[in-house]
Amino acid sequence: MTYVGNANYKHSRREVGLVAKKKRSKEHQKAVREMDRLKYETAEQLGLSDDLRDPDELTVREAGKVGGTMVRKLVKKGKQAMAKEGSRKPERNL
Repeated sequence: MTYVGNANYKHSRREVGLVAKKKRSKEHQKAVREMDRLKYETAEQLGLSDDLRDPDELTVREAGKVGGTMVRKLVKKGKQAMAKEGSRKPERNL
């Protein structure tokens, strides 16, 4: 078995992987919630919120509208974040 860590206490790679997986899981759950919020917000703006609550009633075309609009919003937010990041002055490490 391969161990990682300091000399006083060693963790197996499996234990280390489980800790990392838990952190990823929380981050993943947060991202999924945010995407769901965006999906419902977009569907409401397109007048498809009632169809989204019952996925059997949602046509492929309507789903494509919601998905396409979501992608456009995400790209716009990404561009804004990049512009904001570019406009900040670099911090000096002294």
